[in-house]
Amino acid sequence: MASFTLRILQFLIFPGAIFFHFDLVMALQLNQVSRFSPLQPPIKSPVNSISPAPPPQSTVPPSSLSPYLPSDSQPATASPPHPSPSNPPPPSPSPPYSPPPPPPPPPPSPSPPSTPPASPVRALFVLGDSSVDCGTNNFLGTFARADRLPYGRDFDTHQPTGRFCNGRIPVDFLALRLGLPFVPSYLGQAGSIEDMIHGVNYASAGAGIIFSSGSELGQHVSFGQQIQQTIDTFQLFITQMGEQTAANFISNSIIYISIGTNDYIHYYLPNVSDVQSKYVSWKFNQFLAYSMKEEIKNLYNSNVRKVVVMGLAPIGCAPYYLWQYGSEDGDCIKVINNMIMEFNFVMRFTISELRKELTDANIIFCDAYQGSMDIIKNFDRYGFSVTNEACCGVGPYNGWMMCMGPEMACENASSHLWWDQFHPTAAVNEILADNVWSGLHTPMCYPMNMEDMVK
Repeated sequence: MASFTLRILQFLIFPGAIFFHFDLVMALQLNQVSRFSPLQPPIKSPVNSISPAPPPQSTVPPSSLSPYLPSDSQPATASPPHPSPSNPPPPSPSPPYSPPPPPPPPPPSPSPPSTPPASPVRALFVLGDSSVDCGTNNFLGTFARADRLPYGRDFDTHQPTGRFCNGRIPVDFLALRLGLPFVPSYLGQAGSIEDMIHGVNYASAGAGIIFSSGSELGQHVSFGQQIQQTIDTFQLFITQMGEQTAANFISNSIIYISIGTNDYIHYYLPNVSDVQSKYVSWKFNQFLAYSMKEEIKNLYNSNVRKVVVMGLAPIGCAPYYLWQYGSEDGDCIKVINNMIMEFNFVMRFTISELRKELTDANIIFCDAYQGSMDIIKNFDRYGFSVTNEACCGVGPYNGWMMCMGPEMACENASSHLWWDQFHPTAAVNEILADNVWSGLHTPMCYPMNMEDMVK
């Protein structure tokens, strides 16, 4: 009880914080210069400063989009760049990422309970945010951590691993489908080729496509830095295997990318740097999609040929925003979901165009919004009974405060769609993974699913 009271006091110290993932956060520091950094080769520099062209004016009133803007926040001193794919801003050098000394390693991830039929895929490499983080943030100084119960209570080990879920995340289920063990965190392994031969998970809770998204939570490994870590891993393979063998290994492995939610939760919706008045959501989404395309090209230049890009889930239905916007009867927040649908439309088109450009690469887009809304609308058919209230949390819809201890969690998470403020339960993750793999419940992936990709 004392530890629970201490956590409540920690919350009270930071009344202007943004709740996300493990959502006790430091006050939003908007006096820090906002930087977009996805256009430079990330192996050289994950950050760059921008002098943008004069931006267009938004036709959407900022007050209708922003869930809140802390009263003690100050505007940033620089505006984000104009997100025009035809006129990308020039990169500038910055210090490379240097992770802090890691704490003692977490318990090892268990091997799959059974071995499915062998697939031609050699390894699975995962990049993204808390939707697929399996423990990266356990090694970082951040509030965005899932390293204590009840997180992980329904996982194979029944212990917290750093996954933002009660159990398995989507890439755990997909690894089993591929006949692979659960993929270890990049910061949680020793760096030997034996540790990484089946794949590596670089995902970090709080990360976004934009470098500074989620920075108020503390440390995280940005998307550009994850790309750099991936390329560093491939360089190790070349050193150990030889160039030709490594190239064959990499081209027969899958890159799975799930990122972009934090660019809304921690950048666009809280209106950092008054971004909403400078960019309508369509332009903002174009910038994110262009940035993703450039990073995929960097991976392609390192012999990657199989890529799965996940779209964004309907965060307008997440318990946090139901509470924040005062939803009546648990209805989803349409203004947010409209932006998410728009993002997925732009990203799907971008991936389609990229497939034409990189003709020997197999890149697919999976619409997480489409799959998630099918579950929400047909929840009873999938065996769920609670659709808008998180299993673990406090306040209306359990969306006001983070999941801080076992006493805050429901008894049966499998009856809920949402585990905490933003993350689905393992039961939902399994359904979405089945859809990514084969479209078992509803089609999600275009132009093919993962099973067809690996044949």
